[in-house]
Amino acid sequence: MHTVTLKPSKDKSLLRRHPWIYANAIERVDGKPAAGATVLVRSHDGRFLARGAFSPESQIRVRVWSFDEAEPIDHAFFKRRVQRAVAHRQAMVSDTEAVRLVFGEADGLPGLIVDYYVADGLPAELPVGQSPAATPPSAERRGQLVCQFMAAGVEAWKEAIVAALAAATGCPNVYERSDVSIRQKEGLEQVTGVLAGDAPPPTLIARENGVRYHVDVPNGHKTGFYVDQRDNRALVGQLAREREVLNCFCYTGGFSLAALAGGARRVVSIDSSGDALALAQRNVAANGLDPARASWLDADAFKTLRRLADEGERFDLVVLDPPKFAPAREHVDRAARAYKDINLSGFRLLRPGGLLFTYSCSGAIDMDLFQKIVAGAAADARVDARILKRLGAGVDHPLLTAFPEGEYLKGLLLQIA
Repeated sequence: MHTVTLKPSKDKSLLRRHPWIYANAIERVDGKPAAGATVLVRSHDGRFLARGAFSPESQIRVRVWSFDEAEPIDHAFFKRRVQRAVAHRQAMVSDTEAVRLVFGEADGLPGLIVDYYVADGLPAELPVGQSPAATPPSAERRGQLVCQFMAAGVEAWKEAIVAALAAATGCPNVYERSDVSIRQKEGLEQVTGVLAGDAPPPTLIARENGVRYHVDVPNGHKTGFYVDQRDNRALVGQLAREREVLNCFCYTGGFSLAALAGGARRVVSIDSSGDALALAQRNVAANGLDPARASWLDADAFKTLRRLADEGERFDLVVLDPPKFAPAREHVDRAARAYKDINLSGFRLLRPGGLLFTYSCSGAIDMDLFQKIVAGAAADARVDARILKRLGAGVDHPLLTAFPEGEYLKGLLLQIA
């Protein structure tokens, strides 16, 4: 096994059990380990620190597999890690057919994302007013695992990981959605396709908190659905009754459907993708909801927010869930201006006592900075806003105490006076 030796004093983060080693922390590498090869990591004075996956193309040169000197990195290692991740979700997550089974570093499998969907077997459309809960399945349920291999280490162990996932879940259908730009930093090509079992259908319908959603596994965002917003969608549903709701950057209508199912009087949804909005409208039909309570705007959210505010339109609840504005630290200033822009409009669009759900999925924007941005938007809008709740992903997205980088999704629920 090749050895990576760190520079003096560069072992501090590893001693705190941070799972990344940057290239500039390395003094020397013995030999020429291949991409994804397991390497032994030692301190400057020769002490064992960890075993990890080597990535010669990435600035994150080593991603830690284990801090245990006695733990070999083999097929059994991946079987144990996957089984532990699945057991955690089985114990902690309920009332959903869409769950994150593996969340990278937090599950000891850095660079790996795995989501699990179960098609609910109900008809694709229900009569208006008919609840999915009262409708018997008309077809056999179907499980689908969707994986993203985003680092050289998990790429090298892909076959073992797929076998471990099938064994732990009993699901034979595994699809890869490794069409993510981060793979380029690892020297890997973007790839998609079937890894095991059958190909996924064009869309499958999975249920979450009693609401049914079409999931486009082959072509949708991420693995086909934003699993990380499950708890936040539930909260919107709880607070939407008899309110008028605006959902910006709505994609396929996740928050919109939750609000409609929760009894919102009216929901206006904005997205710049006509295909996503078409799927959102199919989601309305899949839940037997009244389409007259929903309107869909195929438009630029920034411009539309400002226009609606200028026209005097007002809502009781606004959701701002934009795409990643800051993919890297060099984009933080530009992203901060964009977040302030939409939040300023969001505050202007609220009636007195109205609620604002606002999110950032930019890893380079931490919660403290995001809160400052939102506070600045409230001041510019001349409203008194109070934070009711800080928001994030659900329990199937655990966070390592030593790895704050894992907290990519952060949000705030605010109310204006």
